[in-house]
Amino acid sequence: MSEPMYKQQEELAKLIECYSSQEGVNATAIPSLFFIRRSNITGPKHSVYKPSICIIVQGAKEVWLSQERFRYSPADYLVASVDLPVTAQIVEASSEVPYLALNLVFTPSQILEVLRDSEIRVGKKENANRAMFVSPTELSMLDAVIRLARLLDNPKDIPLLAPLFTKEILYRVLQGRHGNVLVQIALEGSSTNRIRDVIDQITNNYDRSFRIEKLAEIANMSAASLHRHFKEVTAMSPIQFQKQLRLQEARRLLLSESTDAADVAFQVGYESPSQFSREYSRMFGFPPREDVKRLRGEL
Repeated sequence: MSEPMYKQQEELAKLIECYSSQEGVNATAIPSLFFIRRSNITGPKHSVYKPSICIIVQGAKEVWLSQERFRYSPADYLVASVDLPVTAQIVEASSEVPYLALNLVFTPSQILEVLRDSEIRVGKKENANRAMFVSPTELSMLDAVIRLARLLDNPKDIPLLAPLFTKEILYRVLQGRHGNVLVQIALEGSSTNRIRDVIDQITNNYDRSFRIEKLAEIANMSAASLHRHFKEVTAMSPIQFQKQLRLQEARRLLLSESTDAADVAFQVGYESPSQFSREYSRMFGFPPREDVKRLRGEL
């Protein structure tokens, strides 16, 4: 790592430390910017990544998208370009050198704005690509990220300058090795863009059953094409995607409410509590009641 990049990461680490009042995820005065601090290695955590850029300045993390592993550290950044259910684990952290990272959430309309206002060449509407990637962090991108984070020291500048610096960060990602993944997600009519519409449909109606023909209609594809493109984007089938959303929401409900597993099973769309229990155990390693007891003991 070059000396200028090392200094920038050192400054960014200090800013994250300064504005991280607690362990875990910390919201900031910039609505789309979150800081993460962890003083220890974590076990696997299940969550849904929103379209976002994740940059680590200390430590390392592994993210599993279905059976595909993405590892990144201060040398790289990770991008999720659509909503994706994942399993993530911090693999390098300590009280002396805590894991420090930031997460910048974005929208497809922001990508389109950058494409409209820049000279980035938009190629033809290509076949779908994986909606998650890791790329090397470059000095120009880190510079824009630091300028965005510094705004927290001058809150009055946030409304005007935060959108500009965010736009610059997205511009740097679009210029990077995997920039075309973001182009395709925002490009109307592309396979990836149409799969995003299907993802939105499943995400907003995860507790309802669906017919694959209806999803294919939304994507304006045949059922076979939908299956193929959906798996290329998310590394899983539509049914597997929905199952992960259902089970993650079920776990959240079980932890936050005094509700039994059968009630939660019906709430998230299962017709059979026994099927729910089997699939829950397969995903989280324990039956619902045992899993919740274990998790509450860790809180």
